[in-house]
Amino acid sequence: MRAAGAARAALTAVAAVTALGLSACAGGPSLENRSAITASPGDSHDLAIGSAGFTESELLAQMYAALLQHAGYRTHVLTVGNRELYEPALEAGQIDVVPEYAATFADWLNAKNKGAEAAPVASPDLDATMAALRRLAGPRGLTVLPAGRAVDQNAFAVSAAHARRHHLKTLGDLGRAKLPVRLAAGEECVQRPFCAPGLKKKYGIHLTAIDPKGVGTTPAKQAVQNGQDQMVLTTSTDATLDQFGLVLLADDKKLQNADYVVPVVHRARAGSARVAAALNRLNKVLTTADLAHLNEEVDSWRRLPADVARNYLRSEGLLPRG
Repeated sequence: MRAAGAARAALTAVAAVTALGLSACAGGPSLENRSAITASPGDSHDLAIGSAGFTESELLAQMYAALLQHAGYRTHVLTVGNRELYEPALEAGQIDVVPEYAATFADWLNAKNKGAEAAPVASPDLDATMAALRRLAGPRGLTVLPAGRAVDQNAFAVSAAHARRHHLKTLGDLGRAKLPVRLAAGEECVQRPFCAPGLKKKYGIHLTAIDPKGVGTTPAKQAVQNGQDQMVLTTSTDATLDQFGLVLLADDKKLQNADYVVPVVHRARAGSARVAAALNRLNKVLTTADLAHLNEEVDSWRRLPADVARNYLRSEGLLPRG
């Protein structure tokens, strides 16, 4: 799910953030010594909100910016193409707040510390994942705020007709049905523990082949729609499943990691209780289904992320109407 507008905005932001973030990270204390730094949480009144350049991240960044603005801060959104760019800038204080995903960010920081072959620290257990993430983020001057209700993780969908015919509501149902399943997914699914190996081991699903059409792509969904494949790997906030007559099967045995949406802030600039209180208001209302619908408004209805974000916040009573 990528927004054309976000991609265009990234062209100006990436150069600035790269120059600032990478140069700023070149000096300062080593990571080993940063854990001893005990600077008080900051409360800068001018905050930069980072977005990773795809629709969902842009929506979350716009909601964060609007909530913080309503709380009295001056805010602006910087769209930066990927985590390799925005995370160093976040550490350096050129970006103050970013929306992240708990499990993915925990494993990313762990790999940054210990190398790409490091054993994963994230798991389906949200509390354990958050604890690991905070241990990794703290020495880098980052504070991880509480996770909300919305989660964006790997998910598997089948055609609604197939689900009705075989009484499928969960992946466990599919495993017990012993139906042959050709899975539309990325090539890496063959090896990833949360894809083919996990589906076989945890659920006993009879996978006959991996059809390498990508994760949640239109060709992958069409392959399930027309019966060429029986299931597709997508995400839990996929906004287009209805268009292809597809439904998600619940991950009833918790194969997937706890990729809940979490705000991450630069502690020395945005670590105050007031920032946390403003952002935590969103946690109480935003659900996975809400996020999928908001993605759809941008991707399918061609609405601007900033407008969609503000309309949602107003509808939930988090911003005044009008």
